[in-house]
Amino acid sequence: MDKLFDYNILLIGFMGAGKSTVAGYLEKTYSMDVVEMDQIIAQREGMSIPDIFKIHGEEYFRDLETSLLIEMQSRSNVVISCGGGVPMRERNIKEMKKNGRVVLLTAKPETILERVRDDHNRPLLEGNKTVDYIAELMEKRREKYEAAADITVETDGRTAGEICEEIVDKMHKFISE
Repeated sequence: MDKLFDYNILLIGFMGAGKSTVAGYLEKTYSMDVVEMDQIIAQREGMSIPDIFKIHGEEYFRDLETSLLIEMQSRSNVVISCGGGVPMRERNIKEMKKNGRVVLLTAKPETILERVRDDHNRPLLEGNKTVDYIAELMEKRREKYEAAADITVETDGRTAGEICEEIVDKMHKFISE
């Protein structure tokens, strides 16, 4: 089968917006490789993301993200699922744009809370799992997310299939523009 895209797709969005789910669907449906940034960083460091934050600090972790984005530029037809904080760093946005197309997945704070409620690998949310806190953090990040995005897709109440169909559709339109 031909590659669907000769570039990478970078998924950004708040934690719980559906990046991993959508990446998995694209992998299965379009035979794309998937790179889960958080997972790769945790594997390489030999510890969980919360532990990296605790032991080395957030800055160290953000540097690892930037390095991984640069490394991914040598590949194509890869879905890169970015950690929620990746677009907060100006440099990362530049590196993402060199990688391919950036897709922002969005969801309402209520949806996010529902999706992350039982997940304890989210250092920025641990102990703050409320709609208000999530809404506040989302608002802080919104401008940077929107600045980084080539296309935006809402994920509330939709299946991975519907979301991916919209992504592929918007990608083809984006290219032909």
